[in-house]
Amino acid sequence: MEMKDYPAGEYFVQRNILDELGLDEVAQKGTWSTKPTPGERVKESLRCSASRVKHTALSWVPVLGWLPQYSFRENAIGDLISGCSVGIMHLPQGMAYALLASLRPVFGLYTSLYPVLVYFLFGTSRHISIGTFAVISIMIGSVTERLGPDSDFIGNGTNGTESVNFDERDAYRVQIACSLTLLAGIFQLLLGVVRFGFVVTYLSEPLVRGYTTGSACHVCVSQLKYLFGITPARFTGPLSLIYTLVDICRLLPGTKVPELVVSLVALSVLIVVKEINACYRQKLPMPIPIELIVVIAATIITHFGGLTSKYSIDVVGEIPSGLKAPRVPDATLFSNVIGDAFAVAIVGYAINISLGKTFALKHGYKVDSNQELVALGLSNTVGSFFQCYAVTSSLSRSLVQESTGGKTQVAGVISSVIVLITILKIGALFEDLPKAVLSTIVFVNLKGMFKQFLDVPMLWKTNKVDLLVWLVTFTSTILLNLDLGLAVSVGFSMLTVIFRTQLPRYSILGHMPGTGLYLDTDTYKEAKEIPGIKIFRSSTTIYYANAEMYLEALQEKSGIEIGKLLTAKKKQDAKLKRIQKKEKKKAKKEAKKEEPEVKEGKVSAEPRGPSQGNGVSLRLTETSTNDPNKGQVNRAYQHDTTMSDSDSDAGCHTYDSISHVSHHSDKGKGRACGSGTHSIILDISATSFVDTVTVKTLKNIFRDFGEIDLDIYLAGCQACVVEQLETAGFFSESIPKSRLFVTVHDAVLHILHKLGQTDFILDVSCTTQM
Repeated sequence: MEMKDYPAGEYFVQRNILDELGLDEVAQKGTWSTKPTPGERVKESLRCSASRVKHTALSWVPVLGWLPQYSFRENAIGDLISGCSVGIMHLPQGMAYALLASLRPVFGLYTSLYPVLVYFLFGTSRHISIGTFAVISIMIGSVTERLGPDSDFIGNGTNGTESVNFDERDAYRVQIACSLTLLAGIFQLLLGVVRFGFVVTYLSEPLVRGYTTGSACHVCVSQLKYLFGITPARFTGPLSLIYTLVDICRLLPGTKVPELVVSLVALSVLIVVKEINACYRQKLPMPIPIELIVVIAATIITHFGGLTSKYSIDVVGEIPSGLKAPRVPDATLFSNVIGDAFAVAIVGYAINISLGKTFALKHGYKVDSNQELVALGLSNTVGSFFQCYAVTSSLSRSLVQESTGGKTQVAGVISSVIVLITILKIGALFEDLPKAVLSTIVFVNLKGMFKQFLDVPMLWKTNKVDLLVWLVTFTSTILLNLDLGLAVSVGFSMLTVIFRTQLPRYSILGHMPGTGLYLDTDTYKEAKEIPGIKIFRSSTTIYYANAEMYLEALQEKSGIEIGKLLTAKKKQDAKLKRIQKKEKKKAKKEAKKEEPEVKEGKVSAEPRGPSQGNGVSLRLTETSTNDPNKGQVNRAYQHDTTMSDSDSDAGCHTYDSISHVSHHSDKGKGRACGSGTHSIILDISATSFVDTVTVKTLKNIFRDFGEIDLDIYLAGCQACVVEQLETAGFFSESIPKSRLFVTVHDAVLHILHKLGQTDFILDVSCTTQM
């Protein structure tokens, strides 16, 4: 390689044309491997040392790594303010989201305590706030209501009427929620241990955002009964959201006006102050804890105003003080909740890792996706023994934790302390809190999810396929419920990936004069095709799903219908055989006529060659070549089975005959159907792997196009693909490695050198300008 001083924006490279064999020699390709063998890996995994034990402990329990280095001077104040702010938010949100899970509010407080402490030990994100979340809560609620409906707990009342035994119902629903949470935690733990954190990459951002938006609609509808003070029937299965909404509309004339007034007042105050917090977030030292203020104010007004007795306003009810002893969840329920548990595990992890990576990117640290699975799985598993339901990170609380100066997971511990104090001492003070107020808190916190509807116009402008994924996910979540909706969404998302690989963009490339660049002739006006050479490229990997379409696109783009040409060749061969048979018969007849003359001593005046056979061959050649009535010998069909570039300069000689053959053949026989094409270059630089179908397809291309004397070359093949082709036995005497070139430019120069077109070579291999 030679490099000289050139003006900025230009470069000059001088090197030999490199095929794959030349590259192996120049780059000194070796057969050694830097990767350890399986035996060495097993040995290394079984080896024990102090450093290995320390590394393993730090990777599985991250708190051991960062807590000893915790800087009180830099982080303590920020973590304290942040922890207090998030702890205050945990109280109303925990109680409100527990209603979404069809559980008593105190279980929301438990869920805001234990899992947070577990995540402190095992989590790797410094800013996310683990705890209750609306989407997960509504997923839990759909299961608890399905398996523990009111109708299963109806008993005789004191005056002979039937009534629901709420205590027994709520206790059973807690068992369901804990069993589901334990199973979801086990799924997350197993996925984390086997390093399966990449599974979330199959949940694209449009899918997650569409799913959470659809879930927000479910949350909204589920809370309308508290706002209007009505009791709609419970529906399950597909279209249950629609049926519930219709039933709520039917019951609207029976709205309890006092509860509606409480809801509207609380909603108005929350919206106004939330907007003030958003507008002045840069000036306020911490957001105004309006949710806690509204909860306290509503509890005081309801208690001292006697609203419960006067207007029958539905309140939270008894909140037991103190912590409950751990209890093993009921494993007999696993078979009933296994599908829901897996959905909760995947959705919870997807929300958690997306938020964690967002904050990590912003603040310049790394979040381990596999360790996050383990941390979330342990949070759910341990929490299920303390009557907690499934958790994930909350966007609203995480934003508050980050914006108020939180630097580490210590902020989560401080928030847990506030929740613990509430449970132990002041939880009973919230017994007169109206459920309508908790519903308004849920509504206001759904604002961020409903803003995701703005994704639709944005995706319409940027990516129609992602828009389709968003809309299908949202629609299926609304119509088919959360579990089936997620399954349909993932399936549809996978189909879009398959369709994209099955329907790639196929291009014929042209040369940019004065450069070594080859661009799509349909896109770039200055890209010109090289006479006689077709350069074909696919935008994606060639594999079993699109291999047949690749071959069809190659024929369509190059204008070479290989099937018709092969059929014409067979007819031509058959015609030549018939002609040869006729000539042989004619020669035999002439030989028989001449035999008597020889016996009688007569000498023929016709000159003959050394043998009768040569005379026959001479006449056959002349007849076949010059007599239009007898047919023509098309040299393009005289295929050399070795297909070697070095054999008798086949390229130059056959190319000289292409024009002559194509001009005299009425049926379009000859190379490229009379188009003058003599070489095809397949640019497979986009191919990242090959399977058996790909290898077979490429072999067929070499064989079939070789039958009509078209030379096939490969270009831009990645090293891993070359290795796979070698392993599959692709290269042989008929397909030598010299047909594989490093770049398209190398292949073009090789073909032009072989044909002796030096004028064109000088035009493309001169100084390359950028």
